[in-house]
Amino acid sequence: MELSGIVTSFDEHVGLGEVTDADGAGYLFHCVEIADGSRTIDVGARVRFTTMRKFGKLEAASLRPA
Repeated sequence: MELSGIVTSFDEHVGLGEVTDADGAGYLFHCVEIADGSRTIDVGARVRFTTMRKFGKLEAASLRPA
């Protein structure tokens, strides 16, 4: 299932961020999940993404511009 949301945080030094969907649910992601391979993304960017279960939690995957 594809979701849309906004990047609410991103730390370039560790490559971790969070995206929040329209319902207010937050999903962590690692920079390798940015679909264009750029390894960085702007806070406030509107994105589309899927989810994957990793270590027992849902995380954002395949982030791309909305």
